Amino acid sequence: MATNERVFRMPFAGVYPMYLQKAARKGRSTDEVDAVIRWLTGYDAAQLQAHVDAKTDLQGFFAQAPAAEANAAKVTGVVCGVRVEAVEDPLMRQIRAMDKLVDELAKGKALEKILR
Repeated sequence: MATNERVFRMPFAGVYPMYLQKAARKGRSTDEVDAVIRWLTGYDAAQLQAHVDAKTDLQGFFAQAPAAEANAAKVTGVVCGVRVEAVEDPLMRQIRAMDKLVDELAKGKALEKILR
């Protein structure tokens, strides 16, 4: 559990640039990364930027999400050696789902297919 708590306290502003870099290396845009994150959380562009600026931790980022996507449960597969659908902690599952969506984007999957 200590590892989870450490991850939960990580600022979204620390993770977000890594998502952007990963996607950019594969020719994907910031707008596409933002679209994936906004789909998952319900944030609009201004709200997303506000969380980056405020350095909101991941726990707060997901807790304050205006509308968790109902289809987020359909995000399955392996990311960082972890099967997303097998993660029991709801917050960690949301974090892994976000990782998986950005991973799919970086692997060239069409945005329309990512946004189940």
